[in-house]
Amino acid sequence: MKYKDTWDLDSIFPGGTKSAELQNKIQTIEEEIRQFETSLNRWQFQKDPSAETLLSILKEQEKIGKGLGQTSAFVQMCHDSFMDDEHANVVMGQILNLASEMQKLSNTLMKKLVKIPDADWDVLLQDQQLEKVAFRLGEIRNKGKRLLSDEEEKLIADLNKDGLTAWSRLYDTVVSIMTIPFTDEKGETTELSVGQAMNRMYADPAPLVRKQLFENWEKEWTKYAPIFADTLNHLDGYRITLQKAHGRGNHLEEPLEYNRMSKATLDAMWGAVAANKEPFIQFLNRKAQLLGMEKLGWQDVDAPVTVGDAKPTRYTYDDACDFIIEHFSSFGAKLAGFAEHALKNRWVEAEDRPNKRPGGYCTSLPEWEESRIFMTFTGSSTDVNTLAHELGHAFHSHVMRDLPYLNQQYAMNVAETASTFAETIVGNATIKRAATKEEKIALLNAKLENATAMFLNIHARFLFEDAFYKEREKGIVSEKHLNELMVEAQKEAYCNSLSSYHPHFWCSKLHFFIDDVPFYNFPYTFGYLFSLGIYAKYLENPDGFEEKYIELLKDTGSMKVEELAEKHLGADLTKQDFWEAGIRLAAKDVEEFIRLTNELVDK
Repeated sequence: MKYKDTWDLDSIFPGGTKSAELQNKIQTIEEEIRQFETSLNRWQFQKDPSAETLLSILKEQEKIGKGLGQTSAFVQMCHDSFMDDEHANVVMGQILNLASEMQKLSNTLMKKLVKIPDADWDVLLQDQQLEKVAFRLGEIRNKGKRLLSDEEEKLIADLNKDGLTAWSRLYDTVVSIMTIPFTDEKGETTELSVGQAMNRMYADPAPLVRKQLFENWEKEWTKYAPIFADTLNHLDGYRITLQKAHGRGNHLEEPLEYNRMSKATLDAMWGAVAANKEPFIQFLNRKAQLLGMEKLGWQDVDAPVTVGDAKPTRYTYDDACDFIIEHFSSFGAKLAGFAEHALKNRWVEAEDRPNKRPGGYCTSLPEWEESRIFMTFTGSSTDVNTLAHELGHAFHSHVMRDLPYLNQQYAMNVAETASTFAETIVGNATIKRAATKEEKIALLNAKLENATAMFLNIHARFLFEDAFYKEREKGIVSEKHLNELMVEAQKEAYCNSLSSYHPHFWCSKLHFFIDDVPFYNFPYTFGYLFSLGIYAKYLENPDGFEEKYIELLKDTGSMKVEELAEKHLGADLTKQDFWEAGIRLAAKDVEEFIRLTNELVDK
């Protein structure tokens, strides 16, 4: 192979989770935390109001944060690549203990910042170095105003290890031992990992294969659902308790604050989506006709569409990498050069094998100012788009590497903007390259699957989670009621357009069980539509746009999204018209798909 499809884990810490170098690094971080505690306790602003001392403390905090990020990312990578690595949980426990200690000290720093009088704070921020990170310091100071007493916050940090974080990791552990049976046409049964089963269930061209896998999938999640119901109830019950303790009025305040966006923006976005779903329902209905169905079942929504003798486009991993680099270069040399470097240097784990966790992501190795990508590549055009998507995440971090560390902390919604923009470049390229009408239909289908995910699937996730939090306020929510809430959300989001739904989607979708980012759903739709707005600007004037795009990405960690949109796009995110403009761009693909397939269906 030209590009290896596995990570080079030994280049980070040789020997995996039992690496002696990893243990030495963990010990070093522990010593740095003790030194940071000494520096922090010694610092009293009234006695030492200099910017230099605060900058020194922030530098110590940054070094420890990068070390914790480097080690935790490595251990997570080892676990996700080989889910039978039991030692990964042991080492992650060590790192979480250190992270808990660091969280206590970070809380102490926040409280010290809060105690600085406003007039002195304004003077402090006149320092050239602190002025660069004034926005982030302001966020930290405001967060500090919510904190409880030192002893209470220390107790919360300790409890988080066996509370919020523990429930999230329990989910990962249970999923790692699950398998989904599949019986082939010869009658031979194979036990697939959750990741393998998911990929095949949604992408296999044979409807009977998808149906069998979906039925077995639902049965397996039903078997483990009592565990997942307990996990979800206690994970989010714990989170609700913390939110109330920190003075938050409702369950959306924290995710909105984290994503640096207003409720008005969220409402405008979902309002635009809800009012403009008809084209995407038409797409699903036309797809059902092409597949010979009255309505699509849940497992058919992402099925490939094959017209005539055309077969779904398949890619080798090498082909996919070359294709992405080629079409990134049509946008800009920096994006293409970065992608080539990442792919050649084994930043990607893509091998299709058992014992890997499902899904895909991009993680950071902050000490190296590098990223790593996890996915399972099976050769579909969707996999090519996924690889481009994750490379977009990595490029986002790459262009920010020279900024102050505090200004590199961007939120999930704008992170999804960069990834979706990269995916759009590649998705559009595959369609333009289509040699026949039949191939173009198949590729448009793949592109529209992403749009329906953003407007329908993600909307269902949001509706479910919003309803669940309201119910959880009253008490424990039963598995049966979780299923009911899930199906209700799916029917509303998909406008009753499907023949079957996925009652246990709430436990098969790991996003509901992530502990560090609440409401891991609406940022995807935000990023998708925001990226369409950026892409439209690019099409209007492509010359030199890469540099403008990079400047926008650099600002994502140091301003609210409303300010970001106003500065770089001249747009008001609190108005539905901005979001509707992006939806109309996606709807044009539906029009083309319907036009190309008109003669293939009985009207």
